[in-house]
Amino acid sequence: MRRRSFLQAAPATLGATAVALAADMPTSTLGKSGLTVSKFCLGGFHMAKRGEENAVRIIHRAIDLGVTFFDSAHKYHKGLSDEFYGKALTDGRRQKVILMSKAELRTRDEAMRQLEDTLKRMKTDYLDLWQCHEVARHDEVDRIFGPNGSLEAFVLAKKQGKVRHIGFTGHHDYTVHQRLLAGFDGWETVQHPVNLIDPHYLSFIQNFLPKAVAAGLGRIAMKSNAIGNITEQKVATIPECLRFSWSHDIHTLVSGVESVEELEQNVAACKSFQKMTPREISTLLNRTRQGPTGVGVEKYKKPPAGAQGIRPHHDGDDA
Repeated sequence: MRRRSFLQAAPATLGATAVALAADMPTSTLGKSGLTVSKFCLGGFHMAKRGEENAVRIIHRAIDLGVTFFDSAHKYHKGLSDEFYGKALTDGRRQKVILMSKAELRTRDEAMRQLEDTLKRMKTDYLDLWQCHEVARHDEVDRIFGPNGSLEAFVLAKKQGKVRHIGFTGHHDYTVHQRLLAGFDGWETVQHPVNLIDPHYLSFIQNFLPKAVAAGLGRIAMKSNAIGNITEQKVATIPECLRFSWSHDIHTLVSGVESVEELEQNVAACKSFQKMTPREISTLLNRTRQGPTGVGVEKYKKPPAGAQGIRPHHDGDDA
C-alpha cells in the first residue's frame, strides 16, 4: 500500500525500520495451490505508475528484501506492468519469484490471447498463477461458465503448462464470488478486499472469507486502504490498515507502492507484524463504524439499490 502519509503515520523510527528490513520475510502456503509465497505481495498497478526505470528498481529491491510474490494484470497500464516485469526479471530472477497475472476478458479465445500477450511481455514460458480478473457482475459469471467462456481457457492453459495454478478476483459484490466458488471446484486461489471498512458494508470478510477458508483456497487480500480512501478520509492510518488485513485468515496481501522508500516501509511493517487480538479488532471496527463507510470509501463496491449518481471506481488491485 503506497501513500505519502506513511512516513508521518508510521510509529517506527528509521532505525527500527532498518532492523525490521534485516529480518526474514514471513511466508505462507497459498492454500491448495501449494505455492510458498511471501506475506507481502508487490502490487503490479502502482509500481508501474512512474515508468520503467522506477518499476525495475522497485522489483529488484523487493527481491533483495525477500519478497517472492509479484502481482500484475493484462490491463494494467495497457500491458506496461507485464512488460516491466519482463525487463526486471532477468539474470536468473524469474526463477526466484512467484509471478501472477490476470485476464479480464470473458471468452475462451479472448482470455487465451491475453495470456499469450502476458507471457510475451513478461518474457516467460509460464505463469505461476493466472487469475480471472475483476469479476463484478452475475452476467459475467454466466459468460465465464458458459459455452466458450473464459473458464475453458483457464483449464486449458493449466493443462498445457502455460500456467501452474488458477484463481479469480473481484471487489464489487461478494455474491459474485460465492457463485464463482460454487460453480467450479478447480479454482485454487481467490483475491478480494480485506480492510477495516469492509465489515460495515457488503462484507467480503464476513460473507465470503469463511467459505474460501473452508474450500482451502489460497487467500490473497487486496484493497487494504480502499484505493487510498481510508487514509485520505482520515478513517485510519496505514499501519492500522496493514495490520488489520494481515490479522485475518489470509495468506498474503497485495500492496501497491510507487517508490523504493514506500516499498521498504511496507516490507518493514510485514516483517515486524504482530497479529491484532479479537478485542483490538472489535475496538477498531467500533471506531471505524462511526465514520464514513460504504461506497463513499469503498468506491469499487456495488452501490445500494436505488442509489443515484454513484458509479463504481477502480484502478488496480493493490491499493
